[in-house]
Amino acid sequence: MVLCNRARVLEYMRRAGIDAIVATSPVNVTYFTGYYNWLAGQFKDFMVRPGGNGDLLPAFGLYPAAGAPALVVDAALAVNAMDIEGLELRPVGGAMLDRAGGTVDLAGRQREVYELLDAAPLAQTAVQALVALLQARGLARGRVGLEMEGMAADVLAEVRDALPEVEFAECANLIRLVRMVKTEEEIARMARAAALGEDAAARALATARPGRSLRELGQIFRAEVAAEGADLDHFAYGIKGMGLATETDYVPDAGDLMYIDYGCVYRNYCSDSGLTLALGPLSEVWAHRYEALCACLAAGRRAMVPGAHSSAVPAAMWAALEECGIAVSFPHGHGVGLEVRDYPILVADTGLRIRDDCVDEPADLPLEENMVLNMEAMVFALGEASVHIEQSFVVGAAGAEPLVEQDRSSPFIPA
Repeated sequence: MVLCNRARVLEYMRRAGIDAIVATSPVNVTYFTGYYNWLAGQFKDFMVRPGGNGDLLPAFGLYPAAGAPALVVDAALAVNAMDIEGLELRPVGGAMLDRAGGTVDLAGRQREVYELLDAAPLAQTAVQALVALLQARGLARGRVGLEMEGMAADVLAEVRDALPEVEFAECANLIRLVRMVKTEEEIARMARAAALGEDAAARALATARPGRSLRELGQIFRAEVAAEGADLDHFAYGIKGMGLATETDYVPDAGDLMYIDYGCVYRNYCSDSGLTLALGPLSEVWAHRYEALCACLAAGRRAMVPGAHSSAVPAAMWAALEECGIAVSFPHGHGVGLEVRDYPILVADTGLRIRDDCVDEPADLPLEENMVLNMEAMVFALGEASVHIEQSFVVGAAGAEPLVEQDRSSPFIPA
């Protein structure tokens, strides 16, 4: 299923004067085609060609203004797109596929993919397949958005040389801006990821006690999300106020107070959340600090309205903290989606611009309806303890609403 925000994509393409987008990074190929394979972000040139470099093996996702999206991918991986209706497949290579077998009894989309893979010869390189695809779609001249960021230099040069009449325009930032506003199905997947993360964290943290390592808690969290069809993204914790950790065997003491941050990935979409784990009652000082974080997120939520600049949210958060006497923290926020951090980033205005060959906008982006945004704030007291709150919200016409229920009115204290 292709989940990209079609109306938004087409509007950005119209403004940029481009006839199509060619995505090259694994995450954006997924966005524009629905295709995902665990190897996509890991298979590098040297892994199949000794002496090669560390560039990812190329795959391309084509999203045209008119016509169906298309995927250029290694023939051995094309079957991963079998369930995606309306996606044109352009397999590459196929040397490892034995075509000497007899007739197979397949129907529907399975038959379509089989016939594609059984055809000979297939393009031998991804660039050859992309060039043939663009020519077949009438895109061998004109202006085409190409995600060049992270693209291997030799692959980019080969594409340009093969299509001299195409003006390729860098569009990596255009894609980031498109992805900011989610579709209903994207929000549904993110809500499911967030709910799974909340439930898994509650079950894992319920087993916390002095003498039980944080690594064990992380393993329980991993198992719990896996049981529900999700994958671990992260399970991090603060140790004695000394920053974030994921790889220690720290064993908490009675009275420990610590930052916990966790997330999972459900059907390619991320969750990101956080709370405070308390292995004992809070002192008056720490109770006040925690209450300050609650006030901080409440203030940020009130500022999270359509049309407000991204910087307005952390400004409101900071004001609430300062009113409570908190001077050292990093209250901020960010979008969530196919990656654990999407645009917009909710920090003070940097004065920078988000630009490429297709867009040029101030980095202090205005908030829009159907953005899914996280806010988080924390206090680290070096050598002592840490407190933390992180929650996810959906921006609506009247303001921000929780993506899922995330009770942060008090720290998590195991029974």
